[in-house]
Order: sequence, then structure tokens, then C-alpha cells
Amino acid sequence: MKSFLAKRLGLSVLTVGLAAVIVFFMTHILPGDVARQSLGRQATPEDVAAFNKLYGLDKSLITQLVSWIKDLLSGNLGVSMSTSRPVSETLIPALGYSARLAGVAFVLIVPLSIAGGILAAMNRGKKIDRAITVGGLSAAVIPEFVWAVILLLVFGVVIRFFPISAMPDDGNGGFLQSIWHLLLPSIALLLVLFGYIARITRAGVIEALDSDYMRTAVLKGYSRRKAVTTHVLRNAMLPTIAVVASQIPYLIGGLVAVEMVFNYRGFGTVLLAAVGGRDYAVLQSGVILTSVVIVSFQLIADILFALLNPRIRQRISE
Repeated sequence: MKSFLAKRLGLSVLTVGLAAVIVFFMTHILPGDVARQSLGRQATPEDVAAFNKLYGLDKSLITQLVSWIKDLLSGNLGVSMSTSRPVSETLIPALGYSARLAGVAFVLIVPLSIAGGILAAMNRGKKIDRAITVGGLSAAVIPEFVWAVILLLVFGVVIRFFPISAMPDDGNGGFLQSIWHLLLPSIALLLVLFGYIARITRAGVIEALDSDYMRTAVLKGYSRRKAVTTHVLRNAMLPTIAVVASQIPYLIGGLVAVEMVFNYRGFGTVLLAAVGGRDYAVLQSGVILTSVVIVSFQLIADILFALLNPRIRQRISE
């Protein structure tokens, strides 16, 4: 198991490292002059030169890359070129807001999607099965921002059941009030991801129901419910865990669109502003933090998959 963890951890570190190099060069090939973007058209050549020297933009790209990676490894995210404040003061609060929204969405998406897939599999070929599979996949083809606008107009403006902003009026609010404001944007994300996760869960449960060990359990006198909870769900969850982990990047991408529609001061909103303002420090650090989150979830999924799959667990222990 230690060897397995070491390999997966090493692969995760390598992935984040490659992402760092790619995002660094991608941000620096964007058109436009970052100094004039930040200082304005009235900036003199002397002002531009001073700006570039202050932020190290007058050095070669390789020198800038090495310096930036050293700062990252030491926990220094740099200084924002737009606000002249530490990047951490901008990204960390925004990351907290997005994590709150992602957490509420995740709590809705995973249990409901898995329950929908199990319900469809247990009623294979019936109306409820077709309603879940066809309805879920139909909802998934509509982008998050379209669902967000529809839900906002129907339930926020017309019916006025949900608040139209994902952020409480005072910017903070209590726990329950914050959850209430986040429900509508979370439902927009749920509608997009439900169908795919439910379909994979349904396929895994059906495969497990038709397996030899399920028939053996029934012959031994297990009730159908006990056989399902004891044998079927454990094996059916393996592909579901993998697909849930694979949906994390889509969830993060959906957060950007949903945050914009619901006027939410999250991570996606900050990164979009950094792209518009050519704020290298905020953009690069934001992408790296996003990569770390995605890779961490993939690593957790690999570990859970290995723990739940006897064949992989046996292979690891050999």
C-alpha cells in the first residue's frame, strides 16, 4: 500500500508541476502589455519600466518561472499587479466562498445522483427507470449558466421563492442563511451532473445484480434487500467513485458560470477578473490552486477505489 500511495502521490506532484509550467507560459503569451493594462494609457515609458522592474517582468521568462516556482514552494503566492496586495488576500477568501458553494452542490449531487441510479436499476425497464435516465441525460445537455438563468428567473424573480443572489445581503449571514442562498446555484449544477453519475451508478448496479455472487447470495437465503446492501452496492460503487472524481473538474468549471449569474464573489469570479486585467500573479496562483484541488480529489478517489476493490487491494499488497 505504501508503494501504491508513493506512486500516486508522485504522479500527482508531477501533474501539478506540469500544470504550473503550462499556465506560466500560457499567461505570458496573452496579447497586450500588462504594464500598460495596469497603469493606463497615460503611463510614461519610465512608469512602464518601473512597473516591469517591480514585478520582475524585465527578466527572461525562464528566470521568472524559476523565481515563481521558488515562491510557490515557500508558500508565497506573490503580489497582485492590479491591487498591489498579496495574492493570498484575494484568493483565499474567494476560495473559501467557492468551497462553500461546491460543498453544498456536492452534498446535493452525489447522494441524489447515486440514489437515482440505484432506483433506476432496481426498476429496470419501468417508467421510473426511463424517467430518471432520459430526464437526467436531457438535463445534462443544457449548460450550467443556462440552467442558472432559468432557475433564477423562475424561482427568484417570478415565484420569488429563492433569493436572486448567492450571497446574503450583509455579505456573510448565518450558516443556514448562507445555505439557503446557495441552494439555487447548487441545483443548477445538480441538473447538469445528475444524469451522468446516475447512469454510471445504474449500469454498475445492474451489472452487480446480474452477477454470479448475487445469485449465490439469493440461493443462500439472503433477502433481495440484504443481498443488494451487502454485495451489490459495494461493487457497484467502484465505477461511481471514479466517475464522481472525474466530474470534479466539471464542477469547478460550472462554478465559474454559476457564480457570475448569481453575483457570487467566488474563485471563478476572481480568476475571470484576473484574465481581464492581465494580473499574472492572481491568475497563475489561482490555476495552480485549482490544479491542486482537482489532483487531490483524484488521489482520494484512487485510494478509495483501491480500498473497495479486492483485486486491486490484493495486487497492491503483493
